[in-house]
Amino acid sequence: MQAKTSIPTLRLTTPLVAISRPWWLLISRSALFLLFQLLIALVLALAGRPSAWNESARWWMFLPIFANIVSIYLLIRLFQSEDRQYLDIIKFSKTTWKKDLLWFVAASVIGMPVVAAPMNMIGAAIFGEAMTPVNMLFRPLPTWALVTSLLFPLTIGFAELPTYFAYAMPRLEAQLKNGWIAWLIASFFLSAQHIFLPLILDGRFMLWRLLMYMPFALFAGLMLKLRPTLLPYFIIVHALVDLSVVSVYLMI
Repeated sequence: MQAKTSIPTLRLTTPLVAISRPWWLLISRSALFLLFQLLIALVLALAGRPSAWNESARWWMFLPIFANIVSIYLLIRLFQSEDRQYLDIIKFSKTTWKKDLLWFVAASVIGMPVVAAPMNMIGAAIFGEAMTPVNMLFRPLPTWALVTSLLFPLTIGFAELPTYFAYAMPRLEAQLKNGWIAWLIASFFLSAQHIFLPLILDGRFMLWRLLMYMPFALFAGLMLKLRPTLLPYFIIVHALVDLSVVSVYLMI
């Protein structure tokens, strides 16, 4: 039996602002990435650095750290507005944990090949070889920045998946009366946010960023649609995956 979370039914009397919340939350993280990159570029420009926008992309690890803090704050406030608690959403279920664990193990066996393969394959297909976009994304950083960047994987799980799949997706389903369309929309916006992480004005690079996380977004969204109580397990895995992203800098 599927483990479902109770989502308040939207009525015709629901204020327009409440109806719009899941929609603007879908673009919130992309907007935050862009905002913080603009701020970093401004600081670099004021410091006299040439090509401030291009240089700002070097510091992209800081964008999700700042955005995650804002996203977690927004989630706390939005759930409070519905008389719910954000912490309840990310807790392990005491009643379904055995089945959740079985689901998670099965999902891991099926999902890992799907999630792990696309980055290099898509990069090679778009650029002719896989390392060109990787080198555009990962540029050398000072030691203090690498240490600080550990906040990226430590915060990402509490912000990203809850935004798209614990808050936006179920409320889109209630509005659209179609859970599958809601899943596709939420998954698309999760993947599309990476265009702005960082925003490098190169069409091929932007396409690579759009597509490289699409399999993960679709798979994670599907699992959380079928069984929302898997969220805390995915939060842990998400943190570990992005910790491996940070480790790429050690090989530069």
